[in-house]
Amino acid sequence: KSVTVEKVIWTVSDIKGSLTIKGVKKPFKSVIDVSSGDPHKAGMPPISFIRQVMAVCLYPELLKEKSLPLDVRQRAQKLLDMCSGGSVGSYSTTSSGLPQVQKSISEFITRRDGGVPSHPEDIMLTTGLQKSLSVFLNLLTSGEGKTQTGVLTPMPCPHTLPMLLDMTGLALVPYRLFEEQGWAVNLDELHRALEAGRVHCEPKAIYISNPGNPTGYVQDRETIEKVIHFAATNGLIILAEEVHQDSVYGQDKEFISYKKVLSEMGTTYAEKMELVSFQSISTAHIGEGGLRGGYMEVINIDPAVKKYLTVASSASVLPQLALELSINPPRPEDSSYNSYTQVRGLSYGNNAKRACEFLNRVEGMSCQPSMAGLFLYPRVHLPPHMVEEAKRLGVKADVLYCQRLLREEGICVGPGCENGQEDKNYHIRLCILTPPSTLEEILARLRSFHHRLLEKLA
Repeated sequence: KSVTVEKVIWTVSDIKGSLTIKGVKKPFKSVIDVSSGDPHKAGMPPISFIRQVMAVCLYPELLKEKSLPLDVRQRAQKLLDMCSGGSVGSYSTTSSGLPQVQKSISEFITRRDGGVPSHPEDIMLTTGLQKSLSVFLNLLTSGEGKTQTGVLTPMPCPHTLPMLLDMTGLALVPYRLFEEQGWAVNLDELHRALEAGRVHCEPKAIYISNPGNPTGYVQDRETIEKVIHFAATNGLIILAEEVHQDSVYGQDKEFISYKKVLSEMGTTYAEKMELVSFQSISTAHIGEGGLRGGYMEVINIDPAVKKYLTVASSASVLPQLALELSINPPRPEDSSYNSYTQVRGLSYGNNAKRACEFLNRVEGMSCQPSMAGLFLYPRVHLPPHMVEEAKRLGVKADVLYCQRLLREEGICVGPGCENGQEDKNYHIRLCILTPPSTLEEILARLRSFHHRLLEKLA
């Protein structure tokens, strides 16, 4: 069967304009977009408990609705009691947000880190990861030329980061993650990158993505200690993006926060090392990207800076409530517990394993196993004719690959160049948090497209 695609627009960060398909019959019934970490767009349903509680908060008359689970109505009432005037339409009770939510987050972090204390005044509620990053990066911005502030940045990195650094006037200082080692961080490479960066700027921070985005690599304690020591020795602030901390599924792998390791390295580090940790409900297990909520935990940051962050990054009320729900889910005795845990446990590990094994069986593809997160980041070996065609068209070869895949198979994935890949090892980025049946369709269409590319060489 074929379908008429009325309108599909896909834009990539390094191309002006967009690819538009209009009124053209295609051999697929739907377009599937797995280019971003948006599980709802990829076909995963929202978590009912979250949506039900939020609905009651927005329309308190539903507190009387007996068809809703009792624990839903009780949690909604508890959240409304946190709000000024008992309404989500009121301003936050302080400029830094709802104090009860800050307290809940600090208690969650303390539990997560095995008793290492977290303090509510160190929690900055934000309107999502990009906003909080932008606010903090702007504070680092200074100088021009060799005095311009630089940020050591992993390659590959989160696909929105290069543009954000450019917009805030910071120099991107790349350090390579090693694919053959599962995208591990290498200390020798950090030293090389730092020295190379000092030639053209002043590196003042290091960006860490743990678990890796988009690679899914989970750092162990030894690696974290080495990175902290490296940063301390060279006077670098650690910016730790830890947004995939609740989606670790690799065998014998566990998430360990930078803050926990820092606290256990002695007072020389624990009381002096500047660290900012970022979390977001967009990429957390609830996947509520449209609500734009998150938080920063700031460690050993100057009080004047903290005061500025409190005002500059404050979040609206609804995402604060969603944050509270995400870190305090239903308990075993609650009526929503079973349905919540069933949805919560869907697809991460099984999908990642299934997709990785499949892609490694496709001629001209290879994929490192993912240990955590929403993405796989497979390497695609592009035929010379596609590389040459991309040069003639003035686009990058992996972008052309993604354009062709969208046009011919209706699958939208992200090109590796968005994640900072500039070498000839081409990659694509795809979200694996989809219904299993959707994942099978994605993989089948991707294999079909890649085989056709290789057949042109025969």
